[in-house]
Formats: sequence, C-alpha cells, structure tokens
Amino acid sequence: MSQTAFERYAPFIREYIYRKQWTYLHEVQVESCEAILDTDHHVIIASGTASGKTEAAFFPILTTLYQKPSDSMGVMYIGPLKALINDQFERLSGLLEESYIPVWPWHGDVSQSVKKHALKEAQGVLQITPESLEALLMQRPGDAVRLFSDLRFVIIDEIHALMGIDRGLQVICLLSRLEKIAGCSPRRMGLSATLNDYQPAMDFLAAGSDRKTVAVGVQTHKRTISLCAESFVLPGDSAQAEAVMRQYNDFLYENCHDKKCLIFTNSRGGAEKVIADMKELAQKKRDQDVFYVHHGSVSASLRHEAEAALRNKTGPTVAAATLTLELGIDIGDLDSTIQVGAPYSCASFVQRLGRSGRRTGKSQMLFVDLHDDSNRNPFDSLPWGLLRAIAVIQLYLEERWVEPFNLKPKPFSLLAHQTLSTLMTYGELSPKKLAKNVLLLPAFRNSISQDEYRQLLHYLLENDYLQRMESGGIIVGLKGERLTNHYSYYAVFQDEQVYHVHSKEGEIGTLDNCPAVDEVFVLAGRTWQVQSVDEDRKIIYVHPVKNNRIPSWSGSGGNIHTKIVLRMRQILQEEALYAYLRPKAVELLEQARCFVKETSLLQNSVIPYAERSFFLCPWVGTKEMQTIKSLLACGLKDILQIYSISGGRHYLQVTSDLPAQQFVEKVKRLEIDIENPDFVLPNGQFPKIDKYDMMVPDALLRKAFLYNELDVPGTIEVLKGLEINAQSFTMNTRQ
Repeated sequence: MSQTAFERYAPFIREYIYRKQWTYLHEVQVESCEAILDTDHHVIIASGTASGKTEAAFFPILTTLYQKPSDSMGVMYIGPLKALINDQFERLSGLLEESYIPVWPWHGDVSQSVKKHALKEAQGVLQITPESLEALLMQRPGDAVRLFSDLRFVIIDEIHALMGIDRGLQVICLLSRLEKIAGCSPRRMGLSATLNDYQPAMDFLAAGSDRKTVAVGVQTHKRTISLCAESFVLPGDSAQAEAVMRQYNDFLYENCHDKKCLIFTNSRGGAEKVIADMKELAQKKRDQDVFYVHHGSVSASLRHEAEAALRNKTGPTVAAATLTLELGIDIGDLDSTIQVGAPYSCASFVQRLGRSGRRTGKSQMLFVDLHDDSNRNPFDSLPWGLLRAIAVIQLYLEERWVEPFNLKPKPFSLLAHQTLSTLMTYGELSPKKLAKNVLLLPAFRNSISQDEYRQLLHYLLENDYLQRMESGGIIVGLKGERLTNHYSYYAVFQDEQVYHVHSKEGEIGTLDNCPAVDEVFVLAGRTWQVQSVDEDRKIIYVHPVKNNRIPSWSGSGGNIHTKIVLRMRQILQEEALYAYLRPKAVELLEQARCFVKETSLLQNSVIPYAERSFFLCPWVGTKEMQTIKSLLACGLKDILQIYSISGGRHYLQVTSDLPAQQFVEKVKRLEIDIENPDFVLPNGQFPKIDKYDMMVPDALLRKAFLYNELDVPGTIEVLKGLEINAQSFTMNTRQ
C-alpha cells in the first residue's frame, strides 16, 4: 500500500480502508490525493470502471473537511441520475458514519423533512441533481446562501454524460450563479471512465472560473477484455425468418440464462422485446424466471427491484437495459454483458463493457446482430450493424478512441431558460444588469452576441414571458410565471408527455401513447391488458394477462461520428479477420466485402442506379448526412434539378434531371453561403428542437438549426470531393 497517500488520509478513512481489507491504493487514488491536497486546482479524475474514482475524489476531500470543517456544506456532489445519488449516498454513509460529517441527498424523491434537516444543519456533503440545484437557486436563494456560503468542493460525477448537451451547459451556468449568490469559490472535480482527450473536459470543468485545471488520468489499469460478435441474417421468406428468429433467441438465451448478465439494447422497445422472448423460452424450458427490464419508462420501484436483484442475488439474474444502467450505479459483479444491435458510439461501448468484470478484472461482452436481408435495395444488403460493431470495437482496441465533445454554438433555448431563472432569483433587473448577469455565464460568454440577446429579450417581452416595469426594469411576465411555477421547468431536457400505467400492485411505468381499452402490451417484462383510462390524470389502469405485444416509444437512433463510418469503410476495404467474430459473422462480412468489390462501391461516392437516379454514399456521420439532406432538399434543389431524395442512415437515393456525372461536376463548382439558413431550411420553417424553443424568435431558431444541428463548412468539403467512375454502371436490385 502507498504509505504516502494512505498516511495523509483522515483517521476515519484509514480505519475504513482497514475494515474493507484493502491491501493497496489504486494509482488514480494516489495521484488524486496529491492533486487535491497539494494544489488549489480543479481536477479531472479519469480512470476505468471500478478503478476507485469515487474514493479517489472523496478520500482527500473529506480529509480536508475533517481537518478544517466548513461553515456550510463543504462538498456538493452533482449526479446526473437520482438512482446514482441514492447509490452514492449508501456508499458515503458507510464511509462517514464515524467521521461526524453528515451526508444529505437532495432531489425530487427526497422528503421535505430531510431537506429541512439539511437546511438546519448546513454541514457536510450535499448530493443533488442539476434540476434540484436550479430549483434551489430560483426559488430559495436565501437558503442557497446558508447552504453554500463556505462551499469548498463541487464533484461532478459521470461528467462525460453532461458534456456537449444543454444539461451540461446548465450545470456550468448553475455553478457560476451559485458562486455569485453565495459568495463561494469551490474547486471542481470531474469524474469519468469515458475520456480520451482530457482537454475538452478540463475546459468544460473550468468554464467561468479563473482556477487552473489538472487531469489525473489512469487508463492502463490491468483489465482483460473478452469480446465476441455473432450475426443472424433475417431472410425475406416468412417461414425461413421464423426459423432464424428461433435460432437468434435460442442463442441469446444460452448465453445469458444461467449468468448474472446485463443485456444492453438501443431502445426501450428493444429491451422489452428481448426480455419477453427470454421469459417465453424460460417458461417453455421450465427454467426459473430470472429476467428483468430496466429503462426510463419503467417505474422507479421496479428499476430498484432489478438493481437489487443484480446486486444481491447469488444465482443467475438477467436484466435488459438501455442507457439507464450505463452509468456507475452499483449492481455488483456481472459475469458478462450482451449488446443487442451495435452501439451508436464508442463512448457507450466503453461504458457498457465496463459493467462486467468490476471485481475480477475481466470484462466480457457479446455482440449479437440481427441483419434484415429482406429489403431489395442493394445498399441495404450491407450488414451496417455488424460493420458498426466491428468499427466501434477496433477504434477502442487500436486507439482507445471515444467521441470528442463539442459545445453547442448557439444555445438559444438555454439562453431563454437562464434569463427567466436569473430573474426568478433576483426579481426585477434593468436590461443592462440582466444582460450582464446572463451573457457572462460560461455557456453564452463566447457564443451569444449582444444583438442576438437583444432579439431574444424583445421576443420574450412581446410574448409576455417577460414584463417591463414603469421604472424600466424587467421582471418575469405572466406567461413566464406559469412556466417557471411548474416543476418541469427546472429540467432543460425535453419532457415526454406520458401516460402512467398502474395495476393493483402500483405504478409499472409510462407509455408515450395511450392504448385502447382491452389492448394488450408488454411493460417492465410483463404483459398487461388495459381496463380503463383516466384521460384527465393520464393514467392507464391494467391487469396482467398472457400475450406479447411491445409498445412503441418516441425517439430516434443515436448519432454516429464520421470516424466510426470511415472505420466501417476501412473494414470493407481491408482483408483483416477479427478473432472475436463467430462463423456466421465472418461469413456475412466476407459476403459484404465481395459485394463492394463487385460494385466498386468503395471507389465511388456517387453510384448510378437507374435513369436519372443514383446513390450518394459519402461515408460521413449523422450530422454531416443530415446537412447533405438539408442542402439537397432546400438550397441546392433547383440548382441541381432534384426531384426526390430518399435513403437511410448511410446513403441517399437521389432522382435528378441531371445525369450523375453532370451532378457531380456542378456540385464541385457551387458557391454556398455557409452562414445563410436559407440554404438548409425552406422559407417559413422554424425547427423547434430544444425544450424552450417556443421562447426563441423565428430568426434565431433558423440560426440555431444551422449552427447546432448541421456542419455546413465540413459538408461542403465532402460534397466537393464527390467522385464517380468515368465508366458508369448500374447496380441491379437483388432478386
């Protein structure tokens, strides 16, 4: 054990380590101890799953509180999930029981009596969600002063889950507002297992602060990785398809039913489907039902039941989950993880892989892909899911690469939200003071111009979100009051309009759409029939039955980075064999490689298909593909004589009066104003994408779409690089 770090810890921490019978400190814990105790910097702590990041932050921080108690809360821990806060509360309670340092949870599920007790004591560690901190600063700024006047540290857990989205920008704004309101200047600690390039995380953590930031990164801790990937091809013939589905489900069942295992899917419906199929097989085989579902539409109590089963049961336990179990909730040691369908990102893959082998040091993941081969479109014959799975794996194995995080260039929705929040805190402010308070927040300091903010304020005043007083000052208007008085206001992510599903046993979960009376559906791994619906209260009353019908939820697939798509292309180009591929996956990959060689697919970005019709396959990510669609459907439609555009995630089929060769030549000569929304949006179209876009004027909505959702400069370079064979050919549909 490293005596240097160990001896510096407070006595109660050393005693805790002895009780746990730890024989050494992880490298990240030693380095974090030095960074926290020997500097005054913010600190990024980046290390693999189960490497002791939480202790790496808390041990030295709690030591400083023990040696020099704070006059208020000394530590604020910000967690992205209430479940993660509850989990960390249990861990900290055991650590702090002999320290006389209290720990307080503070979120929507915590009782008012606990919060009152925390306000009265105003000491120790406060664990809070971004939304509850927003509510505190807006509604109870005086209490915020009492709680945080001598705040020393802020710990942001799973910081990667906040970066690059409005919720993360909200957190950084909240910290700046808190420092101003409470007069404190806490150091910030960011924890993550999913960082490659530390600099963006360091910049994000330090936003709005004058302190330096250092990174403690240990990504080389010993961990064995065992990977396996298999594919099943679903043919167009229905009888054959049924046989393949039986093989697919049997394969899944044999690889999970006798293990402690997490099955990750890319959708809530996918999680429900796989567990419904596994339960059906278990019943046929007369095996024990050990299957659970865990996603955002399953009630909190049933999610806790699944977590407890994974954590505490000694026998087999299988849960299908979405991103709700990606983050660091303690679910004990798993035998393996299964990924159904390819993950959309390397970051997600790294998180999911790290859920197994936390104690043994051996992470196991099985990829299972179901390729639909029934579509007659030649591009759809490519096994995109298998290719993406291999690309994600190879990028991690070869480079330890994960997606970079980019701040939103024009966060107008958040700007409107923080404007109302600021006025709720201070009451009346002059336009000048309001602009100073808001535009100096880190999310807007370098991205929003004074003219853009002036446009926003005029719109908010005209539409009664704000009101101008006779004195010239500005307050929250009647429409703004109705908005800010609702509990949903504190969150900047989109709220789903949902129906709550109840049985005699209590709440089961939620649905986006209301099924008809007597309709049957699956939720939380069980089958229910609708008895009645209370439309006013949005409650569906159900009772259990036997049947399987998976409900649908809103939402689209995840975004794919261009680097993953280019690696997919490289996989088709190279002849490498990957040791983790099972026979069916190898066969499917070889067929795909033969197909692209026969069609010269990889040598052409534009492939003639039929008269006046061609495929566009630029090998770019989701954002760039969306930009191409927007340009071709709007600003370039008439210039390029385009009749129609259709296609999938990786290709477009374009019908134009121009032959493919002339189309490419004309694209190369185009001059496009990259700052003009008219090139990507039809007149009269004002996309409302973010939660508070209804408070944003039309001109700014168009600008937000251009800058936030698209990459026009990068995509123009892609379009100008389009190539076509001098000797064109026609790809035949498969019979």
